[in-house]
Amino acid sequence: MLRLGRREFAPHERVIMAIVNRTPDSFYDQGATFHDEPALARVEQAVAEGAAIIDIGGVKAGPGEEVSAEEEVRRTVGFVAEVRRRFPDVVISVDTWRHEVGEAVCEAGADVLNDAWGGVDPRLAEVAARYGAGLVCTHAGGTEPRTRPHRATYDDVMADILDVTLGLAERAVELGVPRESVMIDPGHDFGKNTRHSLEATRRLGEMVATGWPVLVSLSNKDFVGETLDRPVKERVVGTLATTAVSAWLGAQVYRVHEVAETRQVLDMVSSIAGDREPAVARRGLA
Repeated sequence: MLRLGRREFAPHERVIMAIVNRTPDSFYDQGATFHDEPALARVEQAVAEGAAIIDIGGVKAGPGEEVSAEEEVRRTVGFVAEVRRRFPDVVISVDTWRHEVGEAVCEAGADVLNDAWGGVDPRLAEVAARYGAGLVCTHAGGTEPRTRPHRATYDDVMADILDVTLGLAERAVELGVPRESVMIDPGHDFGKNTRHSLEATRRLGEMVATGWPVLVSLSNKDFVGETLDRPVKERVVGTLATTAVSAWLGAQVYRVHEVAETRQVLDMVSSIAGDREPAVARRGLA
């Protein structure tokens, strides 16, 4: 059972984590939710469309203008508090690698710390333990935050992913993070070229077999764009195809931009797998 905030998710329940970027320069929406009202409207829409988790980020993942910890706190903490007030039952995640930010957002009501840079600040897991928050343990290939990989090489990319993420997960539990609130993430694109990310997807079952809940962040990423030779705004179909494969292989949490479309894909896979009844079953019964 995956436990995050006030919510519990059964092992075969496929969960959506909706992206809400509090940045003026996000790669996908170019700052559409930088200001409070559009961001709150995005949260309301995402919850209505089936997201159980809202992932709030104050710094874009890619290179760009430097954002201090103080500025990241300014962009996220008040917003976390307002989302907590308006949506008491939603799971609030914050995408950060800094322990100072983790401390501030947990004080404001965050339930999960999404460490997309693979433990570069080891104190972040300590913060999660202190507040009883969930933690996402990600493989980033040793890449420094906000840098792009250059000629990344692995003898076996999945072996490296497992070594890193399982190590981070076990350390988190030893520190006091609830075991049922820890997720592992292969880190598509982070410290990887396109072939690495495709292999990580193809072998996702090896992560699922460890017993840790697997989170995938696939939405409109470069590996999808390069595979299909599509710009950022034309990667939805490729993302949804990758989502379906990941769901069939057993991933549980999906960090996405397109919530409604992803919900349909996940529900369809769940029904094919026998984990969900059809919404309507009339054909051949009249």
